[in-house]
Amino acid sequence: MDKLKVQNYKPLRDIVFESLREAIIDGRLEPGERLMEVQLAEKLGVSRTPIREAIRKLELEGLVIMIPRKGAYVSDVSFKDILDVLEIRASLEGLAAALASERITEEEMKILKDKVEEFDKCIEENNVECMVKIDSELHSAIFTATRNEKLISIAESLKEQVQRFRRIYIREYHNSEQLSHEHKRIINAIEKGDVNKASKYAKEHIANAHRNIVEAFKDKIDK
Repeated sequence: MDKLKVQNYKPLRDIVFESLREAIIDGRLEPGERLMEVQLAEKLGVSRTPIREAIRKLELEGLVIMIPRKGAYVSDVSFKDILDVLEIRASLEGLAAALASERITEEEMKILKDKVEEFDKCIEENNVECMVKIDSELHSAIFTATRNEKLISIAESLKEQVQRFRRIYIREYHNSEQLSHEHKRIINAIEKGDVNKASKYAKEHIANAHRNIVEAFKDKIDK
């Protein structure tokens, strides 16, 4: 993490909190990593006080756990959490793809195609960070094309959990070429205005992620 740029209109404690929160969500601070106040203060160029306050707030949000006599740690993403998110995403993504296939504009379609190409470039470079970023942007673009503000809002409310899951899945359990193939099927169906196939392929995309995780970690998933 880089040193913070102080903004006059925000208290320092809020800036520190947002910085640490973002680092946890996007994976720069990984699940299980210990949060050392001194090191974090040095990295961000602040005193330990706002770091301590931020950690307390992160604990309230469930992003940090406090272990007596050991300190603060980034909370793990449990397999139960991942499966719960995937169950919700399957329905949301299916609906979003269906609506997008009816409402998408030419400009939005171009954005989706560009994202597919960018994702393939990330694969060629074996750049996981890039894949995570573009995958997120591609799915967000589909939701934007629905014109349904309530649906977009629901998807946004899950964004943090999805982003933490997305990083773990793409880094550890993914088949990047398969992900690219699934993206292209969804986008092609949306472009053709095929509501049923767009929804079907989007749901299958999430179902495949669900199946891969269950298969790889079936002995570890909380029942």
